[in-house]
Amino acid sequence: MSIPLVDLAAQHAAVADEVAAGWAQVLATTAFVGGPQVAAFEAEYARYAGVEHCVGVGNGTDALEFALRALGVGPGDECVVPANTFIATAEAVARAGATPVLVDCDEDTALIDVAAAADAVTARTRAVLPVDLYGQVAPIEKLRAALPAEVAIVEDGAQSQGATRHGQTAGSFGDIAATSFYPGKNLGAYGDGGAVTTARADLAERVRLLGAHGSPRKYEHPVLGFNSRLDTLQAVVLSAKLRRLDGWNAARRAAAARYDALLADVAGVRTPVVAEGNVPVWHLYVIRVAERDTVLKALHAAGIGAGIHYPTPVHRTGAFAGLGHGEGAFPVSERVAGEILSLPLFPEITEAQQERVVSALADAVFA
Repeated sequence: MSIPLVDLAAQHAAVADEVAAGWAQVLATTAFVGGPQVAAFEAEYARYAGVEHCVGVGNGTDALEFALRALGVGPGDECVVPANTFIATAEAVARAGATPVLVDCDEDTALIDVAAAADAVTARTRAVLPVDLYGQVAPIEKLRAALPAEVAIVEDGAQSQGATRHGQTAGSFGDIAATSFYPGKNLGAYGDGGAVTTARADLAERVRLLGAHGSPRKYEHPVLGFNSRLDTLQAVVLSAKLRRLDGWNAARRAAAARYDALLADVAGVRTPVVAEGNVPVWHLYVIRVAERDTVLKALHAAGIGAGIHYPTPVHRTGAFAGLGHGEGAFPVSERVAGEILSLPLFPEITEAQQERVVSALADAVFA
């Protein structure tokens, strides 16, 4: 039988009854938009992240954009973004009207290069967006120490729900943070969803205003806003899953440790590096291999659902070709993009499945 990259059906089985009961209540009360379940989840997730405020929105990209807009980022501003990230990080900057300024990543962890980010700051820089890539928190405290005080930090925590750095929980770093509840995330909805978390009441209020047509009350619109709200049905799913998230993350950590052990003697495979102080949640288990595309093809032929996150650095996409960065502009990100390979990892993965993955991987690498 094939082994999927993720197994959402297994996760749904754990919450199916609770979700069905919660959805039945929503249907009975017809509180489809802004129902009490949304406020309940926002409060639960704020407590989980260790912050005062959580505002649910329609998706993770909106969360990033609204976080930037709440800080006043707009046309004429620059925001520093790692080249090695999903395009949504840079996309949110562009949607806010600002210019993404790309920087390279760390060779070992693939997280943002702190020194490069600091060197990229100009008089126009309003924010830096460190990405908690693959489930481990970026070195945000080092960024804060390296940046001017007036430059804000917006944590892109789309992949790190429950991760910690030096004991502090993802979603609580910087001035404001954004996360995604896309179905494949560690905390995933049954459709799109996202949230902004922050310790600052003023920023939370601005985000909430932006997501509700700029309206604090019905038919009052002091600012231009958007229509981006967390759906009530999705809030039910997320509350049910949040109660199980720590257990699922622990299972992911155990699976990652098994991969580390199984791959220890497999030549030609570079296993993930965890930065000092980090306790990741292993949204993805990403190795590095030579001849990656050939290895990936062999794994797929063997029924192993491996993937690539992400095959093209931001500066090499057509969407951001206008930034003017050619090949070689960010050599570490480009090298990483050509070698990375995500192995199947989900809370329910078995030791036997992982052994089969590693066996197929070893055969592919040595072929």
